[in-house]
Amino acid sequence: MARRKTTQAVLVDPDELITSVDAKVNSVRTQSIDFSFNELADMYQADELIIDPEFQRMFRWPEGSQARFIESLLLELPVPPIFLIEREDRVYELIDGLQRISSYLHFRGQLKVAGELQDPLVLADCDIVKELNGLTYADLPRALEIKLKRSYIRAEILRKESDRRLRYYMFKRLNTGGEILEAQEVRNATIRLLSNEFNSFLSALSKDENFAYCVDTISDNQKLQKFDQELVLRFFSYKNDGNRYRHDVANFLTDYMEAVSDPTSDTAFDYDAERSIFERTFRALRMISAHLGINSKIFGTVDPRYPEPKSQFSVYHYEGLVLGLQPVLDRIDLENAGQIDRLGTAVMKGKFDREFLKHCGGGKNSRNELNARINYFAKAFKAAVS
Repeated sequence: MARRKTTQAVLVDPDELITSVDAKVNSVRTQSIDFSFNELADMYQADELIIDPEFQRMFRWPEGSQARFIESLLLELPVPPIFLIEREDRVYELIDGLQRISSYLHFRGQLKVAGELQDPLVLADCDIVKELNGLTYADLPRALEIKLKRSYIRAEILRKESDRRLRYYMFKRLNTGGEILEAQEVRNATIRLLSNEFNSFLSALSKDENFAYCVDTISDNQKLQKFDQELVLRFFSYKNDGNRYRHDVANFLTDYMEAVSDPTSDTAFDYDAERSIFERTFRALRMISAHLGINSKIFGTVDPRYPEPKSQFSVYHYEGLVLGLQPVLDRIDLENAGQIDRLGTAVMKGKFDREFLKHCGGGKNSRNELNARINYFAKAFKAAVS
């Protein structure tokens, strides 16, 4: 008969544990308020309710889902609460509930996306009251217009007095509970509760001309999901903290972003120096790409039947090339055509070399595989600049 496994009890003073929990509870200040949708719309118009531009680009409920939400309000069906954070100036920022609030604003003809006012939503796919289909807000009978304005939703508000780190962890967990957002979108949405400096830094570098050129083959959907910003984060995370990486990429990236963003953390990050390294890296890679005549396909996968990379972006090639270049970055002379030619030769040789390719592909996310990709190109680039 198998012996039942037991775990060794951790000796914790019960009173100390209770005190610790109570202290954290007391550092969170919350408030629940029922707002009418008309109130929320008025606050949005007056800039007293902020839907961050980063969040607005995440608004991608299909119009049928938006219409059915409006239908739910008219039918007085229960809807989940929204979550707001109160800023120092008493303005509310929407943290969770974007799809619901944006759907209402879209129907009212008040929603702005990237500064542009959107055309009012025309109801479609309402499946309970099908007579609503084809109507806009202006078409509603006055009684239904008033009813919609007076529909209310519960708002859970985290007050400005709350501890910053606990606000962050609360909303991090809140935003990782669903399937709507991709990993970098969640990071962008929640990390700002600690500090937005590093987040803004990543966003700015994702627009760097040379970087954008080199990763231009990622899909439009990946760009919408902030994958380009995640690639910038990967660069700094692996370059500066790669020894901590094990296997879970998403958690590793989040941990590094937290460490840099947390004002209480001792993780150093020299923004000026790091920007310079990033810009020089992708200026060199773009020049190598241009010399090879492969346009934006420097991180593309390869097919042995063809002489140049495909347009399919490979994160494994990206990691190997950008990180493998770091040991020799200061020795690269961008005016030296012969050196650029040798670097280009090293890039193309590696892309077709089984010694490199065996460390790419599904299941190759371990630290050993990552280091093998980096070391392959580090060795090749060292020889190229010697």
